[in-house]
Amino acid sequence: MRKYFRFEELGTNYRTEFMAGLTTFLAMAYILFVNPNTLALVGIEELPEGVTRIDQGAVFTATAIAAAFGSLVMGIFARYPIALAPGMGLNAFFAYTVVLGYGIPWETALAGVLASGLIFIVLTLTGLREQIINAIPANLKMAVGAGIGLFIAFIGFQSSGIIQANEATLVALGDLTEPTTLLAIFGIFVSVILLSLGIKGGIFYGMILTAIAGMMTGLIHTPQGAGDIVSSVPSVAPTFGQAIMHFDDIFTIEMLVVILTFLFVDFFDTAGTLVAVSTQAGFMKDNKLPRAGRALFSDSAATVVGAVVGTSTTTSYIESTAGVGAGGRTGFTSVVTAGFFLLALFFSPLLAVVTAEVTAPALIIVGVLMASSLKNVEWEKFEIAVPAFFVIIAMPLTYSIATGIALGFIFYPITMIMKGRMKEIHPIMYFLFVVFVLYFIFLS
Repeated sequence: MRKYFRFEELGTNYRTEFMAGLTTFLAMAYILFVNPNTLALVGIEELPEGVTRIDQGAVFTATAIAAAFGSLVMGIFARYPIALAPGMGLNAFFAYTVVLGYGIPWETALAGVLASGLIFIVLTLTGLREQIINAIPANLKMAVGAGIGLFIAFIGFQSSGIIQANEATLVALGDLTEPTTLLAIFGIFVSVILLSLGIKGGIFYGMILTAIAGMMTGLIHTPQGAGDIVSSVPSVAPTFGQAIMHFDDIFTIEMLVVILTFLFVDFFDTAGTLVAVSTQAGFMKDNKLPRAGRALFSDSAATVVGAVVGTSTTTSYIESTAGVGAGGRTGFTSVVTAGFFLLALFFSPLLAVVTAEVTAPALIIVGVLMASSLKNVEWEKFEIAVPAFFVIIAMPLTYSIATGIALGFIFYPITMIMKGRMKEIHPIMYFLFVVFVLYFIFLS
C-alpha cells in the first residue's frame, strides 16, 4: 500500500495521512447535517401543490454514502488527497430553485442530477470537458461562484430569521430579540472567530458550539441518552432508486435548463477545486494536472451514485486544502476521510440537534468564502461587468441560481458584440444564448 500511494516518493507516512484525512473530514463534516436540512427544506412550512418533502434520514445516509464513495474512488483510482460530498450551492439549487421555485418533485430533481452525472462521465471520457470549460469566459465562471455564495448566504439569513419578508420593501431586518435568531447570531460570531484564528474545521466546530448553546438555553432538544446520539443507520429506502424510476420525467425544456445548471456548476466547482488543491500540494506540472481524467471521472461517478441513493450533485470539496495543509499528499488521505463518513452513518440522531439556526451560520460563512471570486472579475470592462453583475445579483433576488446564469449568458454575447469583440465569443456561448432565451420564453 505504501508503494501504491507512493509514500516515500512524496515524503509522507501513515500517521501524517491519517491526521490529514481526519482534518479534511472535520472541515467538511457540516455537510452531513446541512445537506439533509437543505434538501428537506427545513424552515419552509408550505410546499408547492403536488410536491412532497424528501426524507431527512434517507438524505443523511445518502450524503454519507455519496461522500464516502466519491472520496474512496478519488483516493484509490485518482490517488489525490481530495474528498468529495454533495456540494453547497448545488443542493440549494436543487431544493430552493427546482423543488420550491419550479414545483418539480424531488424525485424528478434527482433524475436530473443522475442525468447530469451521466453526461459528465461521457464528456470526461471523450475529452469534450476541456472544450466546454474553455468556451465559458473566466469572468462568468467567477461571477457564478460569487452569485451562488450570495444566494447561499441569503438563505442562511432568511432561515435564521435575521432577514424576513416585508410587504413594503420585500425584505427587511428580522426581530433580533427572537431567541432562535439570537442563537443563529451567536453561531455566526463563533464561526467567524474560529475561522479568523485559522482553526481547521471552524465551520463544523461553530455548529457544535451553537448546538450546545441552544441546548443550554432550552432552545434545542437535549439528547437524553446514548440512543439520542448513536443509532442504527437510517434507511435509504425512501430515496433509493427514485432517480432511475423518474428518469422519463426529465425530457422537458425546464428540466433541460435544470440539468445544464447542475452540469455547469459542477463543471467549474470541480475544476476550481482540483486546481486549488493540486497547486497547494505541488502536483501541478507545466500548468497541467496529472491524472486529471481520473479525478474528473471520480467526481462524476460519485454524482451518479449519489443521485441513485438520494442526494444532490456530489463534487470535490475545497475543504480538502485543510488536509493538504496538515500534510496529506496521497490518495490515502481521501481513503481515511471516506472511512470517517462511513462511521458518521451511526450518528443520525444528531439531526434533531442541528436545527435551522445551527446550520444558518454555516451557510452564511460558506457564502462569504465563495464570494471571494468577485475579485477576479474584470469590473473595469463594461461589456464584462454587465453580464457578470446580472449573474451575481439575480441569484439571490430571484431565488434562483439558474435564472442568474441565464441572464448573464444572454447578455454576454450582446455586450461583447456591441463592443466589437465578436471573434472572442465561442460558438458554444451562442448555443447557450438560445437555450436560455427559450428558458425564459417557456417560463413565462
